[in-house]
Amino acid sequence: EGGILRNSNGERFMERYAPTLKDLAPRDFVSRSMGQEIIEGRGEGPKKDHILLDLSHIGAETIMKRLPSIREIAIRFANVDPIKDPIPVVPTIHYQMGGIPTNVHGQVIGTSKGHKDPVNGFYAVGECSCVSVHGANRLGTNSLLDLVVFGRAAANHIIQHVKDVRQHKPLPADAADFALSRLNRLEKSSSGEHTQAVAGDIRSTMQTHAGVFRTEKLMAEGVQQIAQVAERAKHIHLKDKSKVFNTARVEALEVANMIEVARATMVSAEARKESRGAHAPSEHKERDDVNWLRHTLWYSEDNRLEYKPVQLQPLSVASVPPKPRTF
Repeated sequence: EGGILRNSNGERFMERYAPTLKDLAPRDFVSRSMGQEIIEGRGEGPKKDHILLDLSHIGAETIMKRLPSIREIAIRFANVDPIKDPIPVVPTIHYQMGGIPTNVHGQVIGTSKGHKDPVNGFYAVGECSCVSVHGANRLGTNSLLDLVVFGRAAANHIIQHVKDVRQHKPLPADAADFALSRLNRLEKSSSGEHTQAVAGDIRSTMQTHAGVFRTEKLMAEGVQQIAQVAERAKHIHLKDKSKVFNTARVEALEVANMIEVARATMVSAEARKESRGAHAPSEHKERDDVNWLRHTLWYSEDNRLEYKPVQLQPLSVASVPPKPRTF
C-alpha cells in the first residue's frame, strides 16, 4: 500500500527522479528528491516547506484495514485524514545506521587490545548496534531482520557464556562514579541552560548541517556549532528535583546522550570525502571504495576518529561486492 509523493503542482515528481522505482526508490534517494523539490520552490503550504503524501488511490477500506496507525498519526499530529486529504511530509532522520560496534554474537567489540576484541558481558542489538549488515543505507524492513537474527544470536551466546563463566568479576570501586556524577551535577544545579533549548538547538543544527543535502562548508560549520552546543549541554539546569517519576530529569540526561550521537555523526560526516548511502556531499558525488570503504570509529574523550576495514566476506554465502546504484 504505497503512497504517492506530490509537489505543489500535484505532480508525482518521483517519476522524474526514479522512472522505474518511483516512490519506492531507496529512502535516502527519495529524501533528497523531496528536498530538491522544496529547494526549487515546488514545496507545499504557505512556506512551501513540505511535500504531500497522497493515499487517496488506496481507498478508505484499505486505509482503515491496513494503515490504521498511519491514519491515526496523521489525524492527531497533522489534523489531516488521509482518506480525504494528503499528508504533509518532510525528510528527517529515521534510523541510526551506525552504532556501538558488535560482532555476530551481539558482543560489543573494541578494547585497548584491538577493534575485534570483545567486552565480555556487554551486548548490543538493533538500532543502537553496528554489526555492519546495513552499510551506509539500511534497506526497508531490515531493522526487524537485524533484531530477530542478532537478538537470537546474542541470547544464545549469553546462555552459553553463563554456563561457562559461573562467577562475575569483582566490580571496580569506582564503577558507579560516572553515573552518579551525572545525577549529582543536575541535583546541585542552581542555574544554567534549559533542557528543551539545548535539545532544540541539537535538532536544528543537525537538520541544517547533517541533513539531506550536505556540503563541505555546511558540515564544517556544523562541527563548530555542535561543539558549541555540547559545551552548553554541560551546564543544563534541572529546576524540578523531585524524586518520583521525574521526566524532567530523564530528559536532561537524554540530552547528554543526544549530544554524543550528534558529535559522532557531525565529525564523522565532515571527514568522509565521498558519497556513500545516505551521506551525499555535493562536492563528492561518487563512492570512493579505494580510500573510503571502511568504518569510521569516533572517540568521545578527545573527539578523534579512527577507521577499521569493512567485513565483506559473509559466513555462509558468497560475497556481494559494492556496485553503483541505478534506478
